[in-house]
Amino acid sequence: MKLRDSGMPEEAYWETLFDVPLILDRLGVDHRLRDVVELGCGYGTFTLPVARRITGVLTTCDIDPAMIARTQQRALDAGLTNIRAMVRDVFADGFGVPADSQDAALLFNILHCEEPSRLLAEVARVLRPGGMVLVIHWRYDPSTPRGPSLDIRPRPEQCRQWMLEAGLTLLVAHVDLPPYHYGMVGQKLTEKKP
Repeated sequence: MKLRDSGMPEEAYWETLFDVPLILDRLGVDHRLRDVVELGCGYGTFTLPVARRITGVLTTCDIDPAMIARTQQRALDAGLTNIRAMVRDVFADGFGVPADSQDAALLFNILHCEEPSRLLAEVARVLRPGGMVLVIHWRYDPSTPRGPSLDIRPRPEQCRQWMLEAGLTLLVAHVDLPPYHYGMVGQKLTEKKP
């Protein structure tokens, strides 16, 4: 399912809208993470830098074959071999990874989708106990240069509620990601022993 209001601008412009190192630092993306899933690779803006930081495989899914092709080409050019990029409808077919297998899931500018609770339930399924969901989204501010329309752009409190509905716990309620984004960190609770 293609997400509503999810068209991409020209690549060079898109990449000026993020301070990628700052975002990844503030969300704690580093060598302690092994396997990670990402929904919506786009041009690979986050895919490549995340793949450089983790010690396992980054599985990224996008519904647009052109975005997958671009990300694969950039990974090839950069000599990155730990990216598994595939055209996949996560809403219809899931992430294509086993349950309880991922250290983190990246949901970057994606929770304006039609069914955020359903998406987060799939994230909860694939995260290992203790695994993290890392969320960023455009600030709820009409002055941002991009982002979905305000009538579908989620507010931070909505994202937090959707996480809780999916059975995730909130670790960090607000991460400031200037100039245009906010973030949050959720976690799949470790399984309780009987």
